[in-house]
Amino acid sequence: MAHILKTLNSWFWWENIWMPVNVTWAHFVDRDGLVFPKPHQLYATIPYAFVLLIIRFFSERYVAIPLAKALGIKNVRRVKPQPNPVLESYFRECSKHPSQSEIQGLAKKCNCTVHLVEKWFRRRRNLEIPTVLRKFQEAFWRFSFYLTSSIAGFIFLYDKPWFYDIWQTWVGYPFQTLLPSQYWYYMAEISFYWSLLFTLGIDNKRKDFLAHVVHHLAAIGLMSSSWCGNYVRLGTLVMFVHDTADFWLEAAKMFNYAHWEKTCNTLFIIFSIAFFITRIILFPFWILRATLYQPTYYSATPVIAYFLFNGQLLILQGLHLYWGYLVFKILRRFICLKDLKDDRSDEEEEDSVTDNEEESTKNGNKNGCGSGKHLLNSSHH
Repeated sequence: MAHILKTLNSWFWWENIWMPVNVTWAHFVDRDGLVFPKPHQLYATIPYAFVLLIIRFFSERYVAIPLAKALGIKNVRRVKPQPNPVLESYFRECSKHPSQSEIQGLAKKCNCTVHLVEKWFRRRRNLEIPTVLRKFQEAFWRFSFYLTSSIAGFIFLYDKPWFYDIWQTWVGYPFQTLLPSQYWYYMAEISFYWSLLFTLGIDNKRKDFLAHVVHHLAAIGLMSSSWCGNYVRLGTLVMFVHDTADFWLEAAKMFNYAHWEKTCNTLFIIFSIAFFITRIILFPFWILRATLYQPTYYSATPVIAYFLFNGQLLILQGLHLYWGYLVFKILRRFICLKDLKDDRSDEEEEDSVTDNEEESTKNGNKNGCGSGKHLLNSSHH
């Protein structure tokens, strides 16, 4: 087994995959003031990801929650349905949205009213939807990171020649020294996407969940491969182009959760403009042009890393087109109906407990789901 792993490792780091002709890993030993990115440095992104998770925990708890309260967002506690094995089994194994005939059958089986079964499913579905406060906390964390990384990225890049002339990304390649700002920019970005992968199971789940998984994996793979192949200059441009639009979206979400409609609408329009400029125009016609076309001027025989790097960039562009379509749909609805609802998120269904239902629950009404085993729990948990 050890021999197989050693063989696979030697194949993966074969110099013909990553390096131009007549260049070996020995050429990337730090010397004469030149510092080069090293693959083993990427291991540090895992512990850095846990550091970010700690920062996220404290920022969400001690900054996001007070901010949410200041904006008028309350931590509403959900009404839990009374435990019912029959309905719970049906909810998990058959359908979360039973038809009217199915509800009637379940009501007979549980010896309770159709209305109570409907309310049980409504409350049970609501339990799987994050509260508005939880959504606000998540949006606040992403907003904080994207804004910070955008500002840091601009500070790191504004005085670099390749920020204005993308041909400069290939000048001196592959022997381009690694700057401290580039090192920390990469470590922060890769660690952030690792942290998002680690929390996918607990973060707000949307209908484009799979697209997010693909995006996070592609982002980590893209940044890691660009690091190993010393495409760091291009990599920093790719990261900057992405982050500068994302924080506008997260800001719009926060104000949407607070019901500041005009502010939300304005921020979303700004995001849409930034998204289409950065992802639909700059990324394919500026970044992809530099990665697909310009390398042919410096090498007649592209290395395998060229195809690996560009393949991931094209996957990313495919996701851009998919999300661009979703953004366009939301914008069209806003222009036509003045509605900025996001189809990707599930909304909490309205729920209330009437006085009659409270009384029947307290008194053990025979229309409940069995004597002493009421279907619904009218208390807040």
